[in-house]
Amino acid sequence: MSEQSQIDRLLEIMHTLRAPGGCPWDIEQTHQSLIPCLIEEAYEVAEALRENDTHAMTDELGDLLLQVVFHAEIAQENDRFDFEEVAKAISDKLVRRHPHVFGDSDVSDSEGVLRQWEEIKRQEKGSAKSDYHIKRANDGLPSLMAARKLQKKAAEVGFDWPDLAPVVAKIHEELAEVEEAMAENDPQHLGEEIGDLLFAVVNLARKKNFDAETLLAAANSKFVKRFQQVEDRLQAEGKTLQQASLEEMDAQWDAAKLAAK
Repeated sequence: MSEQSQIDRLLEIMHTLRAPGGCPWDIEQTHQSLIPCLIEEAYEVAEALRENDTHAMTDELGDLLLQVVFHAEIAQENDRFDFEEVAKAISDKLVRRHPHVFGDSDVSDSEGVLRQWEEIKRQEKGSAKSDYHIKRANDGLPSLMAARKLQKKAAEVGFDWPDLAPVVAKIHEELAEVEEAMAENDPQHLGEEIGDLLFAVVNLARKKNFDAETLLAAANSKFVKRFQQVEDRLQAEGKTLQQASLEEMDAQWDAAKLAAK
């Protein structure tokens, strides 16, 4: 008798947790109640990947896989679909969208692969001619990622600047409009202009082949580490953050920044 696969073991554990006499919390969950968990686990996977932490990757990818298994179990209980159908759907899609590997398509570079992928995707959806090219503001994505996706969709039909100069000029234009809105003392208008500025910055990141979400995550991590250094330096001087003045914190910030170079 062959050893049970770990996927089968995981599916069996999930079934037991949801079955009568299983875990009360697991039994209570629905597709909707698990949405925050799914999003949180995806972000924790992303952080483990950024840190290149092998143990954390294994652990967090397992947590994310659990979410897929959890939703499949709930769906199976309602005779909608099961894990096998989920796995079959993605396997079929991968084969269908890689005809250069599993078929006779002749595509030799990544750019061609992406164009082919989008064309096959459009054919699969069978979009009517009256459908808009950009159909939604986002697909439940974080706003920075959604902005990049919208800009890429617009660029597909030529609605894009060919070089960086107008992209940077747009950032300066939006920043000037933020400053004007600040002078007006209109919070709603100010918020709108700040949003436009963020959108313009995302466009610069996209044009230089950066992902704005990843850049901001890295900036957040850098801020945390540097601020911790400020706190350590102040403690070495016998002061807490609460006791230090803004000038003292600024000085320690500059020192920490200089030390990092």
